[in-house]
Amino acid sequence: MKKLLFVAMAMLIACSASFAQDAKDIIKERQAISKLAKKELTAKVDKVVKKEAKRLAKEGWVVSPGALPLEKQLERSYTMEYEYDEDQFPKYIMANAQSIAQNYDAAKTTAISLAITNLAGQIQTEVTALVENTVANEQMDAEEAASIVETVQASKNLISQSIGRVITVVECYRVLSNKNREVMVRIAYNGEMAKQAAKKAIKEQLADKGDKLHDQLDKALGF
Repeated sequence: MKKLLFVAMAMLIACSASFAQDAKDIIKERQAISKLAKKELTAKVDKVVKKEAKRLAKEGWVVSPGALPLEKQLERSYTMEYEYDEDQFPKYIMANAQSIAQNYDAAKTTAISLAITNLAGQIQTEVTALVENTVANEQMDAEEAASIVETVQASKNLISQSIGRVITVVECYRVLSNKNREVMVRIAYNGEMAKQAAKKAIKEQLADKGDKLHDQLDKALGF
């Protein structure tokens, strides 16, 4: 019995250390981006955008008539991606998806639906990082964190259903050899709304686990 207890405690300590390291790495990277001067950040975005636009053009991706040029769409997308609030939480959560259909509209509709599912996964990742950061700051113990993270990982469908209006920041397509259309989209979702969607979904899952975990979730999400 003592041996089992020792193993369990060792696992919790290891879990806590892992949480702390992952969270610290994410925060450190985002703080570095936030410290960049506007000119430096613009230069960083320009470099990424040019490389990405060149790759996509080579692969045959184009935009619909009347749409913003692909490079401009990518510029907007990456600029939004590098925006963080004072707690280093993204101001916008981003997600991509692609879909193929016989016509453009059908492919676009499916691509957006898939992107929303992927967005729910990104929200899961961000909320998990917030929980890890709370552990790193010793505001929550590893056992409570593990319980919340487990619930977060089981809440993807509920989070997806709670997502409101998204912004399509990149939309392009290519015609395949069989004349089908492949559409690729990148969507953005307000970071605060993402927290609210996650909170709603996760609290439904935590309903039978007590008020303390609800309070700890609020603390992690900054509510």
